[in-house]
Amino acid sequence: MTSTLPKQPVTAFDSRELRKALGRYATGVTVITARAPEGRRIGVTANSFTSVSLDPPLVAWCPAKSAPSLPALRQSTHFAVNVLAADQHHLSRQFATPAPDKFAGVTTTEGLGGAPLIEGALARFECRTVRWVDAGDHVICLGHVERFDTSDGEPLVFHAGAYHVATPHPDV
Repeated sequence: MTSTLPKQPVTAFDSRELRKALGRYATGVTVITARAPEGRRIGVTANSFTSVSLDPPLVAWCPAKSAPSLPALRQSTHFAVNVLAADQHHLSRQFATPAPDKFAGVTTTEGLGGAPLIEGALARFECRTVRWVDAGDHVICLGHVERFDTSDGEPLVFHAGAYHVATPHPDV
């Protein structure tokens, strides 16, 4: 493997190049859902999901400050993290684009705080919102996992700007 990293520390850089470098880190794909105080269902695609702690059970995700649904998400008491399966790539796109009803054609059940739980997701974490932390052009949402469930299947993976399917490494 060859590296094109500079020998000296970089003091300024192109944000597009940073995004490209960050894209080298493969992530799972989730849809974060919640219920707005007035009852409207909210859903956004996020790959910034991570576990934080097992005791207590905490997770985090990081929406952009510019996200249209952020004000309603911040007012919700609960949210759900729906970890998408490989065959749910269409849901990732559906929840990543503005639409009057992002839930059109999506089968859900109601979770804690009214957060929609997407059928067929590999894992669903029902969380109580604990804290919002300012973080540059994003915010960090910290949630306490109150319930979760899992199902079998292959995960949807995002790497270098494209969707992939995870497969076992042949040498392991």
